[in-house]
Formats: sequence, C-alpha cells, structure tokens
Amino acid sequence: MSHDKSSLLNKTVEHLDLTGLKGCAALVKAMGDTAFQARNLSRATDIYEMMLKDKDCMIILCLAGSLVSAGMKKIIVDMIENNMIDAIVSTGANIVDQDFFEGLGFRHYQANPYAVDDNKLQEMMIDRIYDTYIDEENLRDCDHTIFEIANKLTPRAYSSREFIQIMGAYLMKHGKNKNSIVRAAYEKNLPIFVPAFSDCSAGFGLVLHQVKNPEKHLAIDSVKDFRELTELKIGIKDSGLLMLGGGVPKNFAQDIVVAAELLDHDAAMHKYAVQITVADERDGALSGSTLREACSWGKVSTTFEQMVFAEATLAFPLLAAAAFENGAAKQRSAKHLSKQFPSLMEEEAKM
Repeated sequence: MSHDKSSLLNKTVEHLDLTGLKGCAALVKAMGDTAFQARNLSRATDIYEMMLKDKDCMIILCLAGSLVSAGMKKIIVDMIENNMIDAIVSTGANIVDQDFFEGLGFRHYQANPYAVDDNKLQEMMIDRIYDTYIDEENLRDCDHTIFEIANKLTPRAYSSREFIQIMGAYLMKHGKNKNSIVRAAYEKNLPIFVPAFSDCSAGFGLVLHQVKNPEKHLAIDSVKDFRELTELKIGIKDSGLLMLGGGVPKNFAQDIVVAAELLDHDAAMHKYAVQITVADERDGALSGSTLREACSWGKVSTTFEQMVFAEATLAFPLLAAAAFENGAAKQRSAKHLSKQFPSLMEEEAKM
C-alpha cells in the first residue's frame, strides 16, 4: 500500500486533559489518542469490549505470573460473576497456591523486597514473591488439603478442570473466604484449566497422595485438559483470548484451533486476541511472541489483535475497569461451559 505525506500526517496526538476526564473508561478512551503502550492499551480495551458485545464469542482468560498474590483476584472474580469471561487457562500458582490458598482463609502480605535477607526469611519459613510474603506453614496446609481431597476421590485419571471443579465444591463447604476465583467459577459452571497442574502446590499434595496410596491413586491427565478445551472450541465457532502474561496458558489456549483441525473440524482461528506482557519477542520465546506471529501458525486472526507491552498489574485493572464501567457485558449471558462435560456430583459430594 502506497502512502502520500498528507495521508500519514492527518491524525494528531492529543494530550491528556485531566480536567475533562471523568472515570476510568474516559481515561482509557483518551489514551487512544496518545502514543506508545497507552494507545495500545486503549485499542486492547476496545477489542475486549468487542468480545463482550459478541454474544456468541467464547472468551478465554489466560493467567500467567503471580497475579492473585499481587491483588488481582477480585477483578477476576468480578469478571466471572458479571459474565465477562467464559473459561480460564492458568498457571497452577494463581489457582492453587494463591486463590485456593486464600479461599482456605490464608492471606498474602505486603513486603519490602530489600528489607530482610532471604536467608533469614527461609529460616522463618516465609516465602517471598518480589514484594509479597507468604507463610510457608500456611502453604503446607494448602498442600495437605489437596492431599486430603485427592484421598477422597475415586482413583482414576482426572483433567485439571475436573479436579479444580471439585476444589470449588470443597470451598463451598469448608472455605473461609467467599472471594475466590475457584469458588466463583464453581458456582458459575465456568471451567478452569491448568495444563501444568503439578507445577504448583497441587503437585506436592498429589505426590504425597500417590506415595501414600501406591496401589490405587488418582492422576492428572493433561491430554484430557487439551481435549476438553478443544471440544469447547469445536462447539463454539468464535472465540477470543485475553492473555495476562504468556507461557503455557497462552500457547495452550492458542493451540486448540490446530487441535480442532487435526480432529477434522473446520475451526476458525481465534477471532479476537489481546495480550498484556513485558516479554520481548526478540529472544524467540513464546511469552513475547506476537499475535501476528501466531497467525502464521493458524491460531489467531490478525483483524482484531493487540499486544500491550506493560506490566499486568498496571494495565489489567485499567482494561477491566473501563470495560466494566462501559457496561460492555450487560447484555451477555453466562455460558455455563462446565455443564458440557459429564457430571461430577458423586465426587463433589465426597467433599
């Protein structure tokens, strides 16, 4: 496409006017006339609102990094309760070590990352995630709770989605904090997938379960996770991804398009995609690979995609708050996607 000078110099950068802004949505909208990641975040918000207004679109929220410990949990709970997402693909830390952990009544604590020597923290059984602390003794209680849940279940292979659904049933009966992603998802029949389920507190509990029950024990089937999420994609033509960070959740959610094609289904690429990340594309790693690159693999359409190179705890609250304030999801209904899978009532009743 050729351009002349006048066509390139036709839209001016507008300066943010604090005196005229009312609310988060107005700020994010005004950022669209600025530059750099402010403009990218504004466009990402527009795309996310397009997902919300597309009633037939399945919205998958992907979570990597340490978001729940950083105070992002209630935003995600609000998104579940207000039908702003339909499924979650996450790292295990966010779902088990942090959210389920808090659902049991434990907390994360603010810290100064330079105030105490980490060797001293280790002696006191305090774990550090940059500028937050976790009581290691509480975390071991969480590990043991996973062990106890596993011991009550029928020995077989479970997808992480099935096991997390049962964790939700456990929190409904024994939880001490109703503000929980796992619990809210359970109540909304919203599936949560953790492809690397053993790479978190759940792994410790399940290792103990298998060692204590060498003849009959359960296992987590990551292939079943992949098949279940692919089945959801096959059943719903249009889909959108809202990705916080990268890693396994990003690739897992993108790959279901290819898996559906492998199963001889004419699956459309993800229609919408937004990623918020600080990763760099130049090292060739997946976390920073652009969504346009994903198009070359047949995973993501380039029509409505946006990379936002920003730290998630800064950008995500602005995007979510603007979409919520604009009422983009008001006409949206819950999809209750967990109901598409066989019932787990018998296992849930054991909690």
